[in-house]
Order: sequence, then C-alpha cells, then structure tokens
Amino acid sequence: MIRQSDPQAALKARAAAASVLFNVVSTLAKLVGALLTHSVSLYSEAAHSATDIAASAMAYFAVRAAAVPPDEEHPFGHGKVESLAGFGESLLLIAIMICIAIESTKRLFVGGEIAQLHTGLWIMGILTLGAGLAALIVLRVANSTRSLALQSNGQHLFVDFITSIGVFGALAVTHWTGWQQADAVVGLLLSFWLGANAIRVAHTAVNQLIDRALPPSDLARLSELLASGDGILNYHRLMTRLAGSVRHIDVHIVVPNELSVVEAHRVADDVEKLIMKELSPAEVTIHVDPFDAAQPEPD
Repeated sequence: MIRQSDPQAALKARAAAASVLFNVVSTLAKLVGALLTHSVSLYSEAAHSATDIAASAMAYFAVRAAAVPPDEEHPFGHGKVESLAGFGESLLLIAIMICIAIESTKRLFVGGEIAQLHTGLWIMGILTLGAGLAALIVLRVANSTRSLALQSNGQHLFVDFITSIGVFGALAVTHWTGWQQADAVVGLLLSFWLGANAIRVAHTAVNQLIDRALPPSDLARLSELLASGDGILNYHRLMTRLAGSVRHIDVHIVVPNELSVVEAHRVADDVEKLIMKELSPAEVTIHVDPFDAAQPEPD
C-alpha cells in the first residue's frame, strides 16, 4: 500500500486559525452592540458568534489532529477527527438555534425597546462585510482540501454572514419605521434557517463516520482511471470511504496470467500513483489477481 500525506495541512491550519481570530473579534463587537442597543437579534448574534469561537477552535485542532501520520494504534490515520468535529459543530448550531428561537419568541410577545440604533447599524454593517470575506476564504480552502471540519466551519461563517444581514435589516427597519417587533421576527426566522443548516452538516458528518462510499463523481473518475491502466483486464471488490479529507480506496485488479511478479507489481504501482494524483489526497491499496480462463473470476 502507498500512503500519501496531506500536503495542504498547513493551509487548512492557517484558515482555521484565521477563522478563530475573526470570531473572537466579531463576538466582542456584537456583545458591545447588544449591550448598547438591547436588541434581541444582536444578543442572539453575539451568542451565535460565541458558539462559532468554539466551533472554529474545534476545526483548528481537528485539522491539526487529522494531519498526524498513521501510527500503531491508528494505522488508517486520524482523518475521522475532522468528521467528529463537523458533527460537534452541528450540535452547537442546533443549541444556538434553540436559544435564538426562545429569546425571539419572548421578545415578540413581551416586547422591548431598542436603543442607539445608529451604533448598532454601524457595528453590524462592518461585521457583515467581515463575515462574508472570512466565509469566502475558509470555504475556498475547504473546497480545495476537502476538509469537512473547515467546510463545516466555513458554513458557520456563511451562516454568520446571512444572519448578520438579517440583523442589520431588522435594525434598519426599526430605525426607519419604528416597528420594534422587526427585531424579534428576524431572530425567529433565522433560528429556523440555522436549524436547517445544522441538520445538513450533521448528515454529512454522520455519512463519513459510518464509512459511506465516495460520491458518484469520485467513483466514476476512479472507474475511468482503473480502466485506463495499462495491463489491467478488469477490477472487482472495490471498497471506498472518506475519512476527513482523505479518500481510502481498496480494490482488486485482474492482470494477464503470463505477467511476472515484477510486471504485475509495476501495473499495480502505476495505477496507485495515478489514482493518488487524480484523487488527492488518497490512500490506495491494490491487490493483484491473475486472469485464468479455466477458473471463474474471483469475487
């Protein structure tokens, strides 16, 4: 078996660290804004961002732990740490959704006065732009490295961007129309949106934790690579899974019976290198079966 380490581990770690830094600054700014304005949506955003700090920290440590090379106790590596982090972040999203829904419902029926709207609008305007930029950067790294932890964290930042737009809009409506309930209505709507995102992130994480096969696009590309291998007559017993950002591929290839051991090894080695190049990062295990027309093809 040929192992391939993740050459983009440092990039993932830097993106996760930047996310933590942004969330710390954002949380403090929203907390100040909430204390000044008494806005339930801003309070909710402050709590949401505080949760994102924990989520970003989880992503940071997850990508570092997942990059640790395999050892005797973990021969398949540590990639599933990223899947666990993604699932943990989805639970945090669900928790903050419940808190926002409760507080928004309470404010909607009990009421409340919002103060210093100009200050709140300036704070949320700046933070909205910052959240959008941070989400773009982290999601771009997540897509290029196939990191579930960063993908989940980037989605947190994108959620922060969308909810910040909502809070800014609620404050603007209150400022221009005097309708105080706009703050609570936006908070309640955002809680449902957060819940939907949490379920989607949890679904992705669980699929990785239970070793679901690679997506159809990856399997189709893998089939093309195996079919293009020089000396490969057929293949079977294909098993795939995703651990963090690393694809794990196990397959039996059928080669002509007249090939020597050295030649058969070369065929397997060539296709392993090709798969790891085209589906990076990947760990590939290939077993060679000789073709024998007099015997049934192995299962």
